[in-house]
Amino acid sequence: LGVVVAHPDDDAYGVAAVVALHVADPEFRFFLVHATDGEGGAIAEGSGATRETLGAVRRVEDANAWRVLGRTPYRHEWFGYPDGGLPDVPFDELVDRVATVLGEERPDVVATFGPDGITGHPDHIRIGEAATAAFLRFAGDGGPGFRRLVYGGIRQSVIDRWNQRRVKAGLTAWDPDTIYHLRGVPDERIDIDIDTTGVALLVRRAMQQHRTQWNDMNNPEATEEQRVKSVSRETQVIAWPPVRPGRVLTDVFEDL
Repeated sequence: LGVVVAHPDDDAYGVAAVVALHVADPEFRFFLVHATDGEGGAIAEGSGATRETLGAVRRVEDANAWRVLGRTPYRHEWFGYPDGGLPDVPFDELVDRVATVLGEERPDVVATFGPDGITGHPDHIRIGEAATAAFLRFAGDGGPGFRRLVYGGIRQSVIDRWNQRRVKAGLTAWDPDTIYHLRGVPDERIDIDIDTTGVALLVRRAMQQHRTQWNDMNNPEATEEQRVKSVSRETQVIAWPPVRPGRVLTDVFEDL
């Protein structure tokens, strides 16, 4: 499994439970690419980070989160691009850097962001575009790996439930036209739906290692029980190869 994301903690949402579910499998391997150190992100009170140290602190937080999950990536690449600046990086350069790692590792599955970036974050969208272009350089070339490309996605019906809860709590509903607000994927477009109930508490504990981001991670209207429940499923869209409509897989590796 190859995971290509923009910031530390992006990986906490999309694939952490997948890794936790396969942690005991001796044949399972995964590597991780972060395009930025996340130095432009939030700094929660009491986290100990400053604007000058945030990038370095977030690298440590990410490593701590994977240790909690019980499996650290066997390869972890940090590209070090400016947080918030990925759209300004020459696209071919970004694709080449991702493709170099993918070509050396040749994973069966690559996970990244789709066109919505889940939150509309320009960094998310650009690294997803670059990872897709890099993946397609190898897909179908006759060599090993590159059997599936998946995008993280949240069912629209789930977003609707969360919005009902937010409005009831007096908060603004997530607006798909507003940057940094969550976007949903039409339910019928979800191709992989993984029951992660058995590792949800572990995933939540790993997420809590991202101390600097607590203000963003902890929705004020949600109880801790609801926060754990929110990571009891992981859902993805299969971007490549084309899939049979109406069939929903239960694991990123199913049928490979």
